[in-house]
Amino acid sequence: MEVSWEQSVTDSINTIYLLFSAYLVFVMQLGFAMLCAGSVRAKNAMNIMLTNVVDAVVGSISYYLFGFAFAFGDGTNSNPFIGTTFFALKDIPSTSYDYSYFLYQWAFAIAVAGITSGSIAERTQFSAYLVFSFFLSGFVYPIVVHWVWSSNGWLSPSSDMLFGSGAIDFAGSGVVHLVGGIAGLWGSFIQGPRVGRFDAFGKPVPMRGHNATLVVLGTFLLWFGWFGFNPGSFGKILVAYPNTTNQGNWTGVGRTAVTTTLAGSTAGLTTLFGRRLLVGHWDALDACNGLLGGFVAITSGCSVVEPWAAIVCGFCAAWVLIGLNVFTLKLQFDDPLEATQLHGGCGAWGLIFTGLFAKKEFVIQVYNSGEAGVVRPYGLLLGGGWGLIGCQVVELLAIVAWVSITMGPVFFALSKLKLLRISIDEEVAGLDISSHGGYAYTTHPEENHPRFYADYMPIQGRNHS
Repeated sequence: MEVSWEQSVTDSINTIYLLFSAYLVFVMQLGFAMLCAGSVRAKNAMNIMLTNVVDAVVGSISYYLFGFAFAFGDGTNSNPFIGTTFFALKDIPSTSYDYSYFLYQWAFAIAVAGITSGSIAERTQFSAYLVFSFFLSGFVYPIVVHWVWSSNGWLSPSSDMLFGSGAIDFAGSGVVHLVGGIAGLWGSFIQGPRVGRFDAFGKPVPMRGHNATLVVLGTFLLWFGWFGFNPGSFGKILVAYPNTTNQGNWTGVGRTAVTTTLAGSTAGLTTLFGRRLLVGHWDALDACNGLLGGFVAITSGCSVVEPWAAIVCGFCAAWVLIGLNVFTLKLQFDDPLEATQLHGGCGAWGLIFTGLFAKKEFVIQVYNSGEAGVVRPYGLLLGGGWGLIGCQVVELLAIVAWVSITMGPVFFALSKLKLLRISIDEEVAGLDISSHGGYAYTTHPEENHPRFYADYMPIQGRNHS
């Protein structure tokens, strides 16, 4: 049957919107790279930049070959746990998905390994990074995507819905951020803290990043990319809602951008003042991390909550982050980028927040295109019952369990095979000189380290003789 002119225009506009959102999410890779580089010491900048490049290139191949299939594969053998078709994009475009949708989902997949790389920065062998990055973006993460975002996933809000609701994780507080945070938790825990991070009495020794400028630049690039991450998750912008004269997905997209901005801004401000009370000075890096924590938390419910609720979300996210940072230091847990606390802790809070504050009208608009007569559970605190919050808790626990039983053994095996952590000598010298042939910068006036790989090797020889 011939497609009408109007339908062609509608499809074209929706495709342009989705591709533009994919490009925005891809910009987040640059944001991650800058944030990570600024947050580590100068002697490890080249290493962390390379890991961000590897996220993109390894993730592209693994997600093309089997990641997308595990995440969205449907068909006669479809099941609620794992996808079984579309390997190497066979049979794409289909009635369900096309190339632009693959590209958008790929941009999400490569972000997950970037989260985890921050947790294990400054002390990890590069070969180990290649192994876990491929496994995480190609298998562990896509399975969770299938549960929540595939139309036949067991947690999906659009399939045979769990508790009559399904979990609402619109853009991935759980699917993306909690997965990356829990993977980072296991990597960092199994490796142990960096050399010198805690003194002989167990007290933390500050190891500040070398470039606040890069951290701030990375934060703003991530903020920019989040406008593709959250609003872009609608997938289509030209969907009109019935029973209204001027509302459709385009109004939902605008509202989602507003809630994202308000949650991040509130969390950034709260963290700035909260840390000022704790440490006695104003810290740009704390404000940046707080801002990102707010974005992570609102990512689950951004499309289904009112702007005022987004402010509540951001305020609580800031205290979750501050509290977890204090707690992890007492446990002598070392995460150079606070990725476990930020993405794991704030991602978990985001799932619970959605179960408490999701608005009935918005839930029906987002998941049923505003269809009249639809009844769905919504936020517990708004009178929506226990169905939605129950699903949110189930998703949280399922993700923690799944990532723990998959990534925990991977990191443990790499550690036992002595493939995970670099030697103390290499760590003290810095990964750039010991593994990558030279520093990211030409001069280090503040550090008395060898300048080039050729200068480093004689030192290695003396240490081993």
